[in-house]
Amino acid sequence: MRRGVFAGSAVAVLMLTAACGSGDNSAGKGDSVQPVGDSKQAGSGYDGYGGGSGAVPAADAIKNGPAGELKVKATTELGPTVTDNAGFTLYRFDKDTPKPPKSNCEGDCATAWPAVSADDASAGEGIDKSLLGSVERADGTKQLTLAGWPVYRYAKDTKAGDTLGEGVGGTWHVLAPDGKPAKAGGGAGSGSGADPSAGGGEAAGAGEAGGGEEKAQADPVGVNRDTKLGAILTDAEGRTIYRFDKDSAWPMKTNCLGACLNTWKPVKAVDKELVKGIPAELVGTFKRPDGTEQLTIDCWPMYTFAGDKEAGDINGQGKQGTWFAVSDKGKKVTATG
Repeated sequence: MRRGVFAGSAVAVLMLTAACGSGDNSAGKGDSVQPVGDSKQAGSGYDGYGGGSGAVPAADAIKNGPAGELKVKATTELGPTVTDNAGFTLYRFDKDTPKPPKSNCEGDCATAWPAVSADDASAGEGIDKSLLGSVERADGTKQLTLAGWPVYRYAKDTKAGDTLGEGVGGTWHVLAPDGKPAKAGGGAGSGSGADPSAGGGEAAGAGEAGGGEEKAQADPVGVNRDTKLGAILTDAEGRTIYRFDKDSAWPMKTNCLGACLNTWKPVKAVDKELVKGIPAELVGTFKRPDGTEQLTIDCWPMYTFAGDKEAGDINGQGKQGTWFAVSDKGKKVTATG
């Protein structure tokens, strides 16, 4: 019996090791940073939407219950935000559309981001009631909309006032009272910029324009064909992405701390669906010591180089014999620039 337990544990360890950087790992000596959720996925689990096996879901009564009277809560970091009657933060998803209202969060995504029911929802002080509406989901239920945008809670928000979903995947944002993404200095008004005549679920508002602008941006991670290095990863601005040999892929560790970060900037975690030209299963994230989430490729932390001044620069390649560009297969590129 004891042998069987040990054998099972050994198999589990081998499977985890094979999943991250197998055969391509330099053991770093920095503080160990454990992966968040499924380390293969940039959204920390739930197929890249930010739920993760480590998520602590809110109580079922909160996740699936009615919103009641929506409230406006002033915050230092995000300005005016919208909460349900229990004080739980409400969110919007940039991949949804406000006109016509449509939710693109189904399946595992809907587990991480429970849709807020339109039943019994009402506008409290500071929220224009004409901006409230509903949209029918694929399962036939009615989801609340604000300025046309479908409204969600976040499973990792376990108490009133939590805003852990802000910025997840670069596509999830706390709602402002006018349906726009909340941000410091934003107006708290009653749907300023939205068209009240659109009303209910058809209201487009300024949030639609904001969403359109975000979707028009370049993919946050893509592939550039460099004449010397071949196919290498770049960020949305065309800057080359690098990995550090003194980091470690498994267990995930970072040795770029302190002054190192003045030169090498961690690439923020993104939704794996927004990473183009590289197998999705290689895309992941982990939490740095300061609490920020960093993009990983094949479980290696990713960085940009401050010495790259223009798109396509590869000035960081081979620096100190430890920094290298990353190929479209997720491996370090050892060719010299």
